[in-house]
Amino acid sequence: MEVQRTIQADKMIKVLRIINRFNIGGPTYNATFLTRFLDDEFETLLIGGLPEEGEADSLHIPHEYGVEPQILEEMKRTPNFKSDREAYKKIKEIIKEFQPDIVHTHASKAGALGRRAAFACKVPVVVHTFHGHVFHSYFNPLKTNIFKAIERRLARRSTGIIAISELQKQELSQVHKICPANKIKVIPLGFDLEKFRVNLTENRISVRDKYGIKDEEVAVAIVGRLAPIKNHDFFLKLVESILSKGIEKVKFFIVGDGELKNEIEEKCKEINAKFGEKVFMTSWIKDIATFNAGMDIMCLTSDNEGTPVSLIEGQASSLPIISTDVGGVKDIVDEGVTGFVIPKGDLNQFTEKMALLIENEEIRKKMSQNGWNFVRDKFHYMRLASDMGKYYRELLKKK
Repeated sequence: MEVQRTIQADKMIKVLRIINRFNIGGPTYNATFLTRFLDDEFETLLIGGLPEEGEADSLHIPHEYGVEPQILEEMKRTPNFKSDREAYKKIKEIIKEFQPDIVHTHASKAGALGRRAAFACKVPVVVHTFHGHVFHSYFNPLKTNIFKAIERRLARRSTGIIAISELQKQELSQVHKICPANKIKVIPLGFDLEKFRVNLTENRISVRDKYGIKDEEVAVAIVGRLAPIKNHDFFLKLVESILSKGIEKVKFFIVGDGELKNEIEEKCKEINAKFGEKVFMTSWIKDIATFNAGMDIMCLTSDNEGTPVSLIEGQASSLPIISTDVGGVKDIVDEGVTGFVIPKGDLNQFTEKMALLIENEEIRKKMSQNGWNFVRDKFHYMRLASDMGKYYRELLKKK
């Protein structure tokens, strides 16, 4: 008969946390805060792979909060039999040495390899967080169905599944049928948002001086990987549409890097040649709180999202939001109050609402005042840590 490890009430609860890779984005923040701020009864080891070429290293985030993660170089984003097998073996070795009571994986690759390793090592509780999903807008139908089949099999054996929004829970359970709704716990992400409230006036002056933004000009930012799923092509069509209307008191900033950099750069040159210097590419910016202070509007044009960090950070910076209606966007933007959420692909409506925000300072001010109040408590990292600790105890109690 197999003997499972038992959880003693008076001992430290060990959590092995596994993320895909340490690149800029929600999973790194989420994993860092859960590693650092869970109650003292938890001991957490954080492991993950390195960023892909063209992605910014995010190791400064855990380091900023005193977390020293273990790097798993074998963990690669792209499926590869050799590296995946090596990563799986390494995770099993770590599990056998660390002896966790809980293995908690974040995002798809970590979820596949980490959960398989946890099952093989008979870890008592295995939890997975879907930060987004790849069930549409990423791959062809055949590949998508393969990923769905894999996720369904893993979900059946998992102790619990975490969605980061109610909409995502609905998609996972009802649309893509990954697992029943009663197996999914909704725990929204949490962030350190206070830093977006510090020295706003001074930071605004310095950023606008740096980029030559005049007082009367409205600065619009889009923050994210330069990858197909983020649909910068639509953003640049939006830029052209706005400028073609004769709206001149505006500048657009593309923050990020990635595989489409050269293509986007060429399109920006074409727009600037036609309308003057209106579009700027900044690459990744580590101090996004300072940068946001110099902006006036935060934009997102993605085809698929989980919970877009840039929109939460934008509202924390008192920026009105304009975004495509994808993923959990409507869970994190108060439509008509903190921003506008537009149907995906609707360039006319996007242009109309963007023009309204650019030209109407009163609407921008009203939305900017509402943004901070909306996200302040809902997305704080201590709320995240508290919710997760309660869920861990609930799952352990059932075991």
